[in-house]
Amino acid sequence: MRVVASDTGGALLTEDYEPLGLIATVAVLVEKPYRTASLSRVKYADPFNYDMSGRQAIRDEAYLAAKLAREVKPDVVHLDSTIGGIEVRKLDETTVEALGITDRGKEVWKDLSKDLQPLAKRLWEETGIEMIAIGKWSVPVRIAEIYSGIYTAKWAIEYAKKNGKVMVGLPRYMRVEIRPERIYGESLDPREGGLFGEIEANTDGIGWELYPNPLVRRYMVLEVWKE
Repeated sequence: MRVVASDTGGALLTEDYEPLGLIATVAVLVEKPYRTASLSRVKYADPFNYDMSGRQAIRDEAYLAAKLAREVKPDVVHLDSTIGGIEVRKLDETTVEALGITDRGKEVWKDLSKDLQPLAKRLWEETGIEMIAIGKWSVPVRIAEIYSGIYTAKWAIEYAKKNGKVMVGLPRYMRVEIRPERIYGESLDPREGGLFGEIEANTDGIGWELYPNPLVRRYMVLEVWKE
């Protein structure tokens, strides 16, 4: 099975480790043996002006995943929204109201479905590819999450080169290494079977440090500065 999945992760942090906004939406193509991505695409957001309600992240994830799916023709698309693996093309207002999620979640999805239901329906009608809201149960979604952390590190490098220094939070249970011309990231959860990712990047002229977020367990902080 070939799966396109998407997720949004990585946050710009204040000096007090509070998140300002999210940074990287990533879509990946994942194939057997399902430990890393064969291909990745990123869309960077403006973390200084970000809608933290969840609407922006899910909308960006769906559109980026649909774009990659049209390019690589996977068997299915997985979105990072845990609402029971429902086909997004079927998410009309009545279906959303029947979901076993919070009232706030229902309001978010009623709003999102106005854009995403037609998007998923069009993808299915034109390609036969189903877009499924499966969430963190999906290994490809988790791989997309790891890549969002890797691309967050790349964003931090570019930001630090222009502005001197930056501090970002990585997605849960993961770490990164900034290597010559590359950024490597991997899961810290031993139950996940060694999920990892790597991208090319210009890593010259920077210093970096990785350590646990003192306010939130399971999350690492990456500091990057210009040398």
